[in-house]
Amino acid sequence: MKSKVREYAEAIIIAILIALFIRTFIIQAFKIPSGSMKPTLQIGDHILVNKFSYGVKVPLMRKTLIPVGDPERGDIVVFIYPVDRSKDFIKRVIAVAGDTVELRNKEIFLNGKPFKDSHGVYVDERIYPASMQPRDNFGPVRVPEGSIFVMGDNRDQSLDSRFWGFVDLKDVMGKAFIIYWSWNGEDNSVRWDRLGHLLN
Repeated sequence: MKSKVREYAEAIIIAILIALFIRTFIIQAFKIPSGSMKPTLQIGDHILVNKFSYGVKVPLMRKTLIPVGDPERGDIVVFIYPVDRSKDFIKRVIAVAGDTVELRNKEIFLNGKPFKDSHGVYVDERIYPASMQPRDNFGPVRVPEGSIFVMGDNRDQSLDSRFWGFVDLKDVMGKAFIIYWSWNGEDNSVRWDRLGHLLN
């Protein structure tokens, strides 16, 4: 008969392996550190990301073993930041492969037509010309195959594809789908109304 210590050790090891499997291939938790996705996501929100949404990827190699689908316009995705691969970023997909995206005085145009930007929020009345910076006037550019164009919902205060380019689909980790915890660091309180909020 197995000793109690061995039984407990085996149970703990199995639990750890299951947790690692789930975190690697199915669901992972993330904390929102910045305001680039306000008002959709607040600083201190804790979210769950479905890593199976776009297929099962081999860790480190970023190769898709089981393809499920690609990100769609409007999805909120977590990905490896192209400029610093030690960081994870979260933004909203604005354009996918083959799309032509352009910004004219803060208004988004997709394939030459105005894009219904129901999630975007603008907090700065100033409009910068493209010669100064790409925040308000950008493109047109065509999204290459295997890539997406992303922006933060807080359009005037987001470092996104307008500034550093496209996101490789291989670097997309998954789709954010729910806020499971939210902590307001300014007054050290729980945002109870945000718990369980589904993201879209």
